[in-house]
Amino acid sequence: MFVIIGWVVVLGCVFGVFIAHGGNMGPILKALPWEMAMIGGATLGAFLVNNQMKVVKATIAGAISCFKGSKYTKARYMELLALMYDILQKARKEGLMSIEKDVEDPHSSPLFQKYPAVGNDHHVTEFITDYLRMMVSGNLNAHEIESLMDSEIETHHHEAHAPVAAIQRIAGGLPAFGIVAAVLGVVKTMGSVGQPPAVLGAMIGSALVGTFLGILLAYAFAEPVAGLLEQKVEEGSKELQCIKTTLLASMQGYAPQVAIEFGRKVLYSGDRPSFTELEAHVKKK
Repeated sequence: MFVIIGWVVVLGCVFGVFIAHGGNMGPILKALPWEMAMIGGATLGAFLVNNQMKVVKATIAGAISCFKGSKYTKARYMELLALMYDILQKARKEGLMSIEKDVEDPHSSPLFQKYPAVGNDHHVTEFITDYLRMMVSGNLNAHEIESLMDSEIETHHHEAHAPVAAIQRIAGGLPAFGIVAAVLGVVKTMGSVGQPPAVLGAMIGSALVGTFLGILLAYAFAEPVAGLLEQKVEEGSKELQCIKTTLLASMQGYAPQVAIEFGRKVLYSGDRPSFTELEAHVKKK
């Protein structure tokens, strides 16, 4: 919603002020379809050349996700930490082997299905169960598991950042494609130097629409989308860091209630539940 509102504000201010100062939208509207086709087509072609298909698909999915609210909310984090508490509490009371079935088949596990917001998230579930499985096996110490977690989180971050980089490259190329469109418009104009000044003026104005359009699309549309998507990537990595900190605290001998407090402290302050909120939520669950 805020993405659409922001774009409406941008277009309203740019074209509203232009019209208020006596600008004529006629030449812009006349040139817009052709300039948009040229700049948009060139941008799309360069985007396909510059990215593997998996990045293309991830970029489309990421751009669509920008129109949705963030799933990383305080409520989700409380569900995640409550799930971690239940798992660690069961392992502490009944032994690590007691969570083996939950780890092997989380989709039918009462523990995971008790918290569907995170229990049905494939990536989060896989991250939790992979390291719980290592803890159950008992062959790795906390330092070795921490190193593996850091490597996986770094890999996840790089993969998730690929669409961000792709959109940023689009933003960097749009002004240049706008110049290309403008240059071709000038070339067309120079071939009509015998026309009356009014006709030449209209042709030059149409050519300049290309430069204007490339800059507007780059800095009002593509670059803000890349920035928003990057924030979503950082939130996804922060969730994995919360899980990592909680599991490592448990491996170092801390009680489940203390371990989830370690994880709570990792979260961003705007989404972090208070100690009292988390404690009440865990007891309620």
